[in-house]
Amino acid sequence: MVTDRLMGQARRLLPDLSGTRLRATRGIGIAVLVAAVLYYPIGMAITHTIDDDTAFQPPAAMAPEGSSRAVAVAAALIQREIDENRWVANDPFFLPPAALDNMPNYQQGIISALARFAFELTDQIGRTRGTSQTDKDLQEAAGQLQYAGNVWIFDLSTSFAPTTTSEARYRKAARSLLSYNQRLMDGKAVFERRADNLLATLDRFALDMGASSANLDRHIAEHAGDLIDTRADDVFYGIKGQSYAYYLIIRELGLDYAKVLGERELTNAWAKMLESLLHTAELSPMVVVNGSPDAQAMPSHLAAQGFYLLRARTKLREITNILLK
Repeated sequence: MVTDRLMGQARRLLPDLSGTRLRATRGIGIAVLVAAVLYYPIGMAITHTIDDDTAFQPPAAMAPEGSSRAVAVAAALIQREIDENRWVANDPFFLPPAALDNMPNYQQGIISALARFAFELTDQIGRTRGTSQTDKDLQEAAGQLQYAGNVWIFDLSTSFAPTTTSEARYRKAARSLLSYNQRLMDGKAVFERRADNLLATLDRFALDMGASSANLDRHIAEHAGDLIDTRADDVFYGIKGQSYAYYLIIRELGLDYAKVLGERELTNAWAKMLESLLHTAELSPMVVVNGSPDAQAMPSHLAAQGFYLLRARTKLREITNILLK
């Protein structure tokens, strides 16, 4: 009894901490909730980048005299998107960039154009009249750039074991392109600066642009004027990325093939074609709207993009027709 009384008196003398603990727990809970709510929006805002700098140039070290400017800009573009801007197309659901859609579509559009260019390097430009053995570095780069852009450390659709990520594949492609350029400078690789090689490469680019134009046309025909069109921005930014990469590659090919363009009097036509492609790459609406092409109030950004893309493709075809003669 005496002990109980002493314990009771001790409890009365000690401060009641139950309310303090409750408030602390509630505060921690609110802080965790706020952090969870802000985690995705803040992470997305920090990561989101549509890098469409049309003045982008490869570092001088990547394009020494005797190498290819187009190859250098392709390698520099891969490194910029992977290591500087951060590749986001394969981010898992628990990382904020996984909720982005414009940036990953834009980046994958860039890679699609670079993959086409790497294939043409392997098949046309980087071998003697298409009969010699393919260049190993170019073959490696072309193969790596064909790899899907959404593969993370684990690809559970194929295996439970860790796998090579998209970034690792693309970094390897960039290294192979730079290795080829170094050997080209040393006179140990081939870069055919003939009109027929340029013609074949531009023809493939034009076919690629035609496929993108058809994709735009199909989406406009099926969804123009829809109240909610969640795919319009995916299509728009994929083609924007592709057009941007083609603009940079073709701009640098103009320097690599300056002699051919001068001999065929194509310098002005080349500049006008680049101008149309530049307009396609620079389109940047705040919100992509897929309104009806004849709408009075709601614009059709896909139709505008398709117009500039077709204009660039038409001018590209004019150049290939002259090269054919």
